[in-house]
Amino acid sequence: MGQVIIGMDPHKRSATIEIINHREKVLAQGRFTTDRDGYQTMLNLGRQHKDRVWAVEGCNGIGRHIAQRLVADGETVVDVPAKLSARARVFDTGQGRKTDPVDAHSVAVAALRAKGLRQVTVDDVTVALRLLVDHRDGLGHARTDLLNRIHKLLLELLPGGAKKFLSAAQARTLLNTIRPRDLVGRTRRRLASELITELVQVDKKIKAANKELTELVETTGSSLQGLNGIGPSGAARLIGDIGDISRFASRGHFASWNGTAPLDASSGDQQRHRLSRAGNRRINRALHIMAVVQLRHDTEGRAYYRRKLAAGKTPMEAMRALKRRLSDIVYRQMIKDAKEAGTGPGGHVGATLQSSAADQIPMIDTSEQSLPGPAGPQPRTPLLAAS
Repeated sequence: MGQVIIGMDPHKRSATIEIINHREKVLAQGRFTTDRDGYQTMLNLGRQHKDRVWAVEGCNGIGRHIAQRLVADGETVVDVPAKLSARARVFDTGQGRKTDPVDAHSVAVAALRAKGLRQVTVDDVTVALRLLVDHRDGLGHARTDLLNRIHKLLLELLPGGAKKFLSAAQARTLLNTIRPRDLVGRTRRRLASELITELVQVDKKIKAANKELTELVETTGSSLQGLNGIGPSGAARLIGDIGDISRFASRGHFASWNGTAPLDASSGDQQRHRLSRAGNRRINRALHIMAVVQLRHDTEGRAYYRRKLAAGKTPMEAMRALKRRLSDIVYRQMIKDAKEAGTGPGGHVGATLQSSAADQIPMIDTSEQSLPGPAGPQPRTPLLAAS
């Protein structure tokens, strides 16, 4: 009978599928709920075809929940990027109209024609790291919000307010020196006391989250924390979002994916590059923090930054160049970890060529080259010193 593709347009409480053969002939269609009964009916319909592949759009987003259920039931599932299915929809005969059945058809056609789509696997340690580091980032944002509110109240209670970097204990000490007698003052003091109590609890949660992240990163065998400027959260973010490092063909592909590679903006005889605002901004932020930490200490990173300033770069341009170089360092370290561990190309236990990752396989073209100029050997900067 030949292989069939089951294209799926997933939603929270429903999923629309279309089954096509290798000639794009529609064999079946349907819309199903994602509860137990609806899911089982959809699964039974798909299992009527022996040689089948489920193509789900957005397996790292809205389609994750149903893709993982299919994989757990022993089904073969591939992740179809939304851009790929949108391209198939635009060039179809339906004038690009967007409905659930049309989307399911586009996903199936895109999966049939595309090569190298990522096969979805059961969630592994990378997903746990991503969940934990997202939780840790949320705690950090909550702490910042609490501190801002405490500072505002202390500014109204104390002449001159409090210092910028304030701990819960220091805030409590300052608050104990205040005994307002009016109603407004007492209200402010009470609210500040409650916020300080919340800050203490958040600090405890942050400490526990950092400990859990450190222990989980160590189980992966990664040595990213040995790089100057990468702590538990940074290492967890890198491992969790990158997943399988081998999906990047080169350091240039990796830099293009994380947004540290400049974009070609040349015109005629004028050769210039501009800042890329694309890419994974979470990884870009981790590299930015790494660069800031290196600039605070006597490191090769700071020496490299100063050489760029001496060459006529502005501080922002020098920072971008440093982040681009640090991207190479992280890429090389993760490749090294994968080879030394001998576990898999992802650099952590259980990684395979089909490991779950945060984004689809990246693509690159000549406008996203690693650095301005021809691709040749680049001088290495030893930025691997531990902090």
